[in-house]
Amino acid sequence: MSELMLLVLRIGFLVMLWFFVFGVVYSLRSDLFGVRVRKMPAGEAGAAPVASARAAAPRPTASSAQVATRLVITSGPKVGLEVPLGAADSMTIGRSSESGLVIRDDYTSSHHARLSKRGDIWTLQDLGSTNGTFLAGQRLGDTPTQVALGTPIKVGATTFELRA
Repeated sequence: MSELMLLVLRIGFLVMLWFFVFGVVYSLRSDLFGVRVRKMPAGEAGAAPVASARAAAPRPTASSAQVATRLVITSGPKVGLEVPLGAADSMTIGRSSESGLVIRDDYTSSHHARLSKRGDIWTLQDLGSTNGTFLAGQRLGDTPTQVALGTPIKVGATTFELRA
């Protein structure tokens, strides 16, 4: 083999090696820092369709006019934790430290789901997670779905619900 051919092969090998290194760094970066979640413009927030909850009926509450004020974890690593919703209009759920509810397990995406408030109604939307978000045992799509008080929501290995 000529020296020119060896030089071309060496340079080609180095280029392929650098592509591999950049691919690994990009993969690590996206796993550590997550993917940016697109926020809906204010004009579209009220116009988005809300799917009805197809799941089983939630536990009965004292009054159907009650508004959720807290999120309670009913099973999983943080069982018993109560997160006050306060004046928040939206909360992201996921593994990322930027999330309103951080769930650290292998089955949860960095930005897994979004819990949003429209008036007195809370909606849940899956943000394209790999393992899915479940509302009363039914897998959600990317369409916001209304969440009733006491309805179990499952993200990864954690189950929680809205309570008044």
